Amino acid sequence: MKLGIIGLPNVGKSTLFNAITKAGAEAANYPFCTIEPNVGIVTVPDTRVTKLHEIYNSKKTTYAVIEFCDIAGLVKGASKGEGLGNQFLGHIREVEAIVHVVRCFEDDNIIHVSGRIDPAEDIDVINTELILSDMEILERRIAKAKSSMKGGNKDQLHNCQLMESIYEWLSEGRNARSMSFSEEDGEFIKGLGLLSSKPVIYVANVSEDDAADPDANPYVQKVKAISDAEGSQTIAICAGLESEIAELDDDEKILFLEELGISESGLDKLVKASYSLLDLISFLTAGEDECRAWTIRKGTKAPQAAGKIHTDFERGFIRAETIAYDKFIEAGGSIPAAREKGWLRSEGKEYVMQDGDIVNFLFNV
Repeated sequence: MKLGIIGLPNVGKSTLFNAITKAGAEAANYPFCTIEPNVGIVTVPDTRVTKLHEIYNSKKTTYAVIEFCDIAGLVKGASKGEGLGNQFLGHIREVEAIVHVVRCFEDDNIIHVSGRIDPAEDIDVINTELILSDMEILERRIAKAKSSMKGGNKDQLHNCQLMESIYEWLSEGRNARSMSFSEEDGEFIKGLGLLSSKPVIYVANVSEDDAADPDANPYVQKVKAISDAEGSQTIAICAGLESEIAELDDDEKILFLEELGISESGLDKLVKASYSLLDLISFLTAGEDECRAWTIRKGTKAPQAAGKIHTDFERGFIRAETIAYDKFIEAGGSIPAAREKGWLRSEGKEYVMQDGDIVNFLFNV
């Protein structure tokens, strides 16, 4: 699952990416420092996996992961090719969701492309470029649909009308993701690959002074007002501070956060929110060899979840022995004790997996 980190130049995208992945992507004080997108794999914090490891003393512990892609800064006119815009917009097209970094700090030593700090204007520049790019795509698709409608294809007529309604919506400066569609139409629209239809998290990049209480920052409030209006989410992070935290071991990290008066790092919040944004959940497997979180989409049924482990598990699925993580812990971390209490369930092919299910799949091939 890949998320693209986007924003104007010099807002802290690469600094944030470095903190997330510790990948050492170049972060410099000039536009277009990032040309080709840097990619990093990030583990999703999950105390359940850690606890299972402690119970089973497992040889291996594997957390769920998300892929982050650091995309170069967009500028006004990107949809018309300004600042290598077409190339960068193409990179955004390849990700499933967007992390939009917005500058919410003052610093005379770091150049802002427009010469002043205005989060609302910065967000509008990026959104406008995504919308313009989508309108260009729709123009071509509508023209193609109309040319193929001469045979009276009703599906083509419906799709053409749908695209025209989206085009009209976009022409008013609104993102495609803020439109409502039926499930069937939603699948068609997903196939269009519209940039402004991708789900988004806004990251308000604040100064170190504002890290402990970012809500007091008026720039952050501007970003939140915009994200709330479109049903998105805002997370305030000091990217520079998170880079420092990323270099610490777990114990040092806890002490450092306590000194700052912060309960959880901004990065942990971002990664968890990104996981949720993509409509993902984790089911768990546990034993002496390995304790592991497996990533599936909400609504996945047991056989398909089993297939994440091995295709044979899905092909020969019999049933899933399942217990909710909380019930397992309540039973003292003991499967026999959980079975005695009636908390260990036997689920069939129609069972929809729940987040935190601890599962043992039975199969026969």
